[in-house]
Amino acid sequence: MLYAVDHHRGSEEHQPGESHHDPALIDGSGAVDTFHEFRRNITEAGVDSAVIPIVAASAQLARFWRGGLAMVFIDGGHSLEAALTDYRAWAGHLRPGGILAIHDVFADPAEGGLAPFTIWQLASQSGLFEPLGTEGSLRGLMRITA
Repeated sequence: MLYAVDHHRGSEEHQPGESHHDPALIDGSGAVDTFHEFRRNITEAGVDSAVIPIVAASAQLARFWRGGLAMVFIDGGHSLEAALTDYRAWAGHLRPGGILAIHDVFADPAEGGLAPFTIWQLASQSGLFEPLGTEGSLRGLMRITA
């Protein structure tokens, strides 16, 4: 099973007036709501039976999460605060041998934001992870110690 944790209110860049804002994602109250789009994508991919959506703030859920995880995929807000919050909230839940995958990792902020690169560096230098590889802007690390 894959648990997909997201508040579905969009990242900073999805808000009205920002670079990736999509007016079609505004709900009846005037707020960004990406949940309908998420469900449509999961259905189109044919993975409804394998994905359990959890609509919650990442750090809030992480405080109550029990049990180790085999993989954590961080693809959230691109502010340093948002990226650090996700990393600090979930990295400790990974079992040894578990994969930490971070999306939108660019060393040059002009290419897509520095915050994911910063948390990738933090994890790489922590002594808890070893780098696995890169595919485009996705970088993976393996948890090597509890």
